Amino acid sequence: MSTPASLNDSTIQARTGTTRVPALVDGFGRVVSDLRVSLTDVCNLRCTYCMPAEGLPCMPASQRLTDDELVRAASVFVSAGISQIRLTGGEPLLRPRLPGLVARLAALEPRPRLAMTTNGLSLARWAGPLASAGLDRVNVSLDTIDPQQYCRLTGRDRLRHVIAGLAAAREAGLRPVKVNAVVMRGVNEGIVPDLLAWCLERGYELRFIEQMPLDAQHGWRRDQMVTGAEIRELLARRFTLRPAPGERGSSPAQHFTVDGGPGTVGLVSSVTAPFCGACDRIRLTADGMVRSCLFARRELDLRTPLRGGAGPGELLDLIREELWHKPRAHGINEAGFTQPVRPMSSIGG
Repeated sequence: MSTPASLNDSTIQARTGTTRVPALVDGFGRVVSDLRVSLTDVCNLRCTYCMPAEGLPCMPASQRLTDDELVRAASVFVSAGISQIRLTGGEPLLRPRLPGLVARLAALEPRPRLAMTTNGLSLARWAGPLASAGLDRVNVSLDTIDPQQYCRLTGRDRLRHVIAGLAAAREAGLRPVKVNAVVMRGVNEGIVPDLLAWCLERGYELRFIEQMPLDAQHGWRRDQMVTGAEIRELLARRFTLRPAPGERGSSPAQHFTVDGGPGTVGLVSSVTAPFCGACDRIRLTADGMVRSCLFARRELDLRTPLRGGAGPGELLDLIREELWHKPRAHGINEAGFTQPVRPMSSIGG
């Protein structure tokens, strides 16, 4: 693999103890610092925009990375400058012995920030133990606060458990507690202002997300998607929004102050206003595949060399080579775009 002279080892480095290791850089000069790790493809909800009501076939347990393999892989990424690890799924709280795994990840040097994206069903039980193990914060997926609508959207009558989980996360110190909401036309766009008011009252940071083509059914249609601009218009009927001060950096969300602050709301317009030019992410699936982009058409098998005894240097070379093929953009707005073969539950959020 060749790299541009302007991105040589002497100018872009990650510090690990007293050793300096070249940072992870893609072919367009973007430095990667955020690792998304899927812990499982299993989920206990059936959200309509993610998977069918009957669910999806799960990967065999033998294909999923063990805790030891996952920590080995994470340590390689951290050695090259990964400073945040986000645990995803499927539903990550379904991973057995999760607090122990979090504690091992928190013990890596230099210590990465640890976040988790969860549906929140079991968060009331696990928030305290996970915070004690080293988890720093959580994002909870919640598309509505109407119990009947929640049941229709997810296939489960469990809204009260999610609300309890959010409160438990706040009490455990997993702050800021963030809420992710996907807005769907004809489904939940009518509750957009109410959901923001509910989150502001409780001190949760809400982010509205454009629906992306990642459903297992491949039924996504752009003309049915509620855009970020439309979401902002819905909010503006009730609130005064102003762009939040400060640089956005690599954040996927554009943040706005609400009614002068201090409360804020974020808009993640991945389809209509993509942030690919500042993307700092790389993904590791539950079965050990490295994906340089959520919508990548290729992936690297890291599980086989992990199980074959490959050392950190060999694994890092493989990761660098794959990252060099990271696309400039996700391509949703280009002619000929096709969805990834894997659905979101298999890739990891």
